Amino acid sequence: MKKRALKILLASPRGFCAGVDRAVQIVELALTKYGAPVYVRHEIVHNKFVVDSLRDKGAIFVEELSEIPDDGQPVIFSAHGVAKSVPEKAKLRKMFFIDATCPLVSKVHREAERYYNSGNQVILIGHAGHPEVIGTMGQLPKGAVILVERVEDVDKIEVEDADSLAYCTQTTLSVDDAAAIVEKLIYRFPKIKVPKKEDICYATTNRQAAMKAIAPLSDAVIVLGAPNSSNSNRLVEVASLNGCSKSMLVQRGSDINWGWLDGVNSLGLSAGASAPEILVDEVIECLRKYFEVELEEVSITRENVNFKVPKILNDKAVKK
Repeated sequence: MKKRALKILLASPRGFCAGVDRAVQIVELALTKYGAPVYVRHEIVHNKFVVDSLRDKGAIFVEELSEIPDDGQPVIFSAHGVAKSVPEKAKLRKMFFIDATCPLVSKVHREAERYYNSGNQVILIGHAGHPEVIGTMGQLPKGAVILVERVEDVDKIEVEDADSLAYCTQTTLSVDDAAAIVEKLIYRFPKIKVPKKEDICYATTNRQAAMKAIAPLSDAVIVLGAPNSSNSNRLVEVASLNGCSKSMLVQRGSDINWGWLDGVNSLGLSAGASAPEILVDEVIECLRKYFEVELEEVSITRENVNFKVPKILNDKAVKK
């Protein structure tokens, strides 16, 4: 039986960003240097394939430090960042910990601290309950940060001094959604202080821009990523809002509903910043079983960002 033709528009950039790549490297290097187990507080990144692969190598994932025994083995904090109370607790227990927080998330942490220390009420644009938001809010005393999730939340904000306000954002938001919230904040609070450099990270911005390029040309869009991955979910939303209402998030090629592709002649394909390229290759191979595939990569920019791992992991001496 002859296979039906399917054109795949492959978004570029896609997949792993520098912060995710660094975090995964930190776990792998720690396992090589110190041996298993290496404990990781929270998923190192939001991707089941990545987490399972590291677990198979000897990483143990926990939600709280209380789950970790006092065996001297390394404890790694995830790429999303943690509240200040977490390393403080680790120090009290004399734990050997390594911070894998993405440097761009750390930048937001320091920014929030500077605002607060300068006497400003801090407004954080982000999603309640997301690990990055919990970590950023946890840099400051309880109650010091007002969380705003939607444009309509801006009208509900109550502040003591409208002249002493500043905002920062989660790094993985929808660029357009965040811009709308910022516009409303500035309209309501004209003297609000703004970040010197955009908080939404380069990888989130680039992946959304690439999606905007392929969505209008696609009958359907598949985004590879985890259900709890903020940047992956935002890509699905961006596709829907930019010309392709038929869009879905999947974790693996095996998750694809093949009936969903009936009548689809052009398929947009991207991957969230925590999804490895091997999963993109897997999806393409799955598609080749059912279709005569034509691949076209749509590239909007080239990324060359690289973040160094902590020096201790390159040091040959083993800390015990």
